[in-house]
Amino acid sequence: QVQLVESGGGLVQAGGSLRLSCAASGRTFTMGWFRQGPGKEREFVATINWTGRSTYYADSVKGRFTISRDNAENTVYLQMNSLKPEDTAVYVCAATGSWITRLAVRTAPDDYDYWGQGTQVTVSS
Repeated sequence: QVQLVESGGGLVQAGGSLRLSCAASGRTFTMGWFRQGPGKEREFVATINWTGRSTYYADSVKGRFTISRDNAENTVYLQMNSLKPEDTAVYVCAATGSWITRLAVRTAPDDYDYWGQGTQVTVSS
């Protein structure tokens, strides 16, 4: 069983930046970030395949957020720039355990096998 632990959340003013990290206890393949804002359903944010060469973003964050990974450290990152109040949410890291689909990017929660507990990001106006 792989455990995922997020860090890096916090309070930031609109226009600011934060960098989230997600450390995995074991080997992971495709990884992703999701978020759930107050009173909202969970939504996809970004995903990266095992090699790091393929990424995909939600339209709402494209051009502002960047997902990356360090396989040597079993860690995935989410660099968030130009933050907006509507980015306020709990950000959750997810990972797949499938070698077969390691080159794919995934946007659906059901595609993921492991989930972290989440880290709060609050953007003030």
